[in-house]
Amino acid sequence: MTDGPSYGFDTLQIHAGARPDPATGARQTPIYQSTAFVFRDAEHAAALFNLQEVGYIYSRLTNPTVAVLQERIATLEGGVGAVCCSSGHAAQIMALFPLMRPGTNVVASTRLYGGTVTQFSQTIKRFGWSAKFVDFDDLEAVKAAIDDDTRAVFGEAIANPGGYIMDVRAVADVADAAGVPLIIDNTSATPYLCRPIEHGASLVVHSTTKYLTGNGTVTGGCVVDSGKFDWSASDKFPSLSHPEPAYHGLKFHETFGPLAFTFHGIAIGLRDLGMTMNPQAAHYTLMGIETLSLRMERHIENAVKIAKWLEADDRVDFVTYAGLESSPYFTRVKDVCPRGAGALFTFAVKGGYDACIKLVDSLEIFSHVANLGDTRSLIIHSASTTHRQLSPEQQEAAGAAPNVVRVSIGTEDADDLIADLDRALSAATA
Repeated sequence: MTDGPSYGFDTLQIHAGARPDPATGARQTPIYQSTAFVFRDAEHAAALFNLQEVGYIYSRLTNPTVAVLQERIATLEGGVGAVCCSSGHAAQIMALFPLMRPGTNVVASTRLYGGTVTQFSQTIKRFGWSAKFVDFDDLEAVKAAIDDDTRAVFGEAIANPGGYIMDVRAVADVADAAGVPLIIDNTSATPYLCRPIEHGASLVVHSTTKYLTGNGTVTGGCVVDSGKFDWSASDKFPSLSHPEPAYHGLKFHETFGPLAFTFHGIAIGLRDLGMTMNPQAAHYTLMGIETLSLRMERHIENAVKIAKWLEADDRVDFVTYAGLESSPYFTRVKDVCPRGAGALFTFAVKGGYDACIKLVDSLEIFSHVANLGDTRSLIIHSASTTHRQLSPEQQEAAGAAPNVVRVSIGTEDADDLIADLDRALSAATA
């Protein structure tokens, strides 16, 4: 099909990037379970390796099944291209890799997934990179944190675990004024709820493991390129603007223009980091995306009903869901996520840490897992699991205090979920 402005989201989530298989006419995208692809001749092979022609060489770099997924996610996000990889964490490194050098830093929100905080505060130090964590609701603090060595600003559209809504446009304006790209993790929102590129983001990352796949079967990640950032406006991004020795002095931005970041992600990132998405994972995710809008509508319908019930319950201290009128982020939802505030949030249980543990252990329908975005409702006590590596101060800043649990509301019957929570809260606060 020809993807154009006349097609709506529900159509694009099924058709974007996909065409009937030319060999068999298969309507569903096949799983091209092949390591390598035959060249037409020596000249064709040389052109592919010189980046003079686009095609398939080796599945560490490109694969037809993965290519369909890349085009579909890029289309849904409003980007010019995308690179899929092995996980959301891999996508974050893939996004930073062309931008950073030893001695440079990324300015990051304090409200991030605990694993991201650990990756940014600890692991990236081994590359000689560093991170500065700032409250993104304080724009002056964001401005002050950006210095001559800053190469990116990083935040989450809907923050994990608290479900806080980020003012993407306001932070994008700060990053743009400083001449650095804004990278938005859109995992919790998905492009159905939020399209960060329309709010000024330069790059978007996903853990496709979550809502995009939606069934808890495979891990994956994706980096989407807006194609709008000028990588040659300064000398801050030599990987994209300067000659690349591995390709005989080719300059990615000069040669590929808006697709410079995407081509670099494949030709350098996947080539050398090797964080490849396998074609079967891409296939599962493609099937999941076909029902994304339908699932997100049900996720949100359930989340609103359950959050309101929890907020009215005396056994609960507070609920962080931005879809509640009591939330300080409620007014921001209509601008950033006009279709709803997502289905991820936390709530505090009276009785603190011990009560949270009892609650988790007493549930029957909710699954106690370290995942989110599944059709199944999920719960976890972040302070003792996903955010346990953080200091108490970092846990509080991230919205993962010891007295709260994170829930990812699924698509089951909402009344059944409420009954399950009711029973577990009784056991936890008895």
